[in-house]
Amino acid sequence: MEIHDREIAVSDTSVLINFLAVDRVDLLVREYQVLITNHVRREVTNHYPDELVRLEQALSAGKVTEIVVASKEELETFANLIGSPKRLGVGECAAIAAAVHRTVPIAIDDRVAIRHLQDRYPACRVETTQSLMVKLIRKGAVSIALADHLKSEWENKFRFRLKVSSFADLL
Repeated sequence: MEIHDREIAVSDTSVLINFLAVDRVDLLVREYQVLITNHVRREVTNHYPDELVRLEQALSAGKVTEIVVASKEELETFANLIGSPKRLGVGECAAIAAAVHRTVPIAIDDRVAIRHLQDRYPACRVETTQSLMVKLIRKGAVSIALADHLKSEWENKFRFRLKVSSFADLL
């Protein structure tokens, strides 16, 4: 699926929050037309009041689109994931179900959820905050300096850590 020359991807709360937290949703939507489920929106609403303002702006501007997990197949997958012993979050389960059945990549950072997703649905492509930033650097949309600055903000202000000292190490 493609809209405006960008591939569609479903985002879980984790990746979405990383870009909202540093007020750079523009970078997230540069690579993909981003869909979020109503469950992800609810997680942002309930737990991230500062980021909610930015999310509402992105939704109003059409930069991010809210969807509902509604097809029979999506709902069955959602229910199976919710009942999984892996204890995945509601937003993760909804995002996985939407991505799998719409055959689009998922943007997600939670390692347990990614392992579970890859075990059950190996054809589903996974993007992470890190992989998205590397793509943006390779395309010239983000400098290594900016990427490292954002990495530092995520670590120091928002407790999101990457296992590299600099994005330069990944290129």
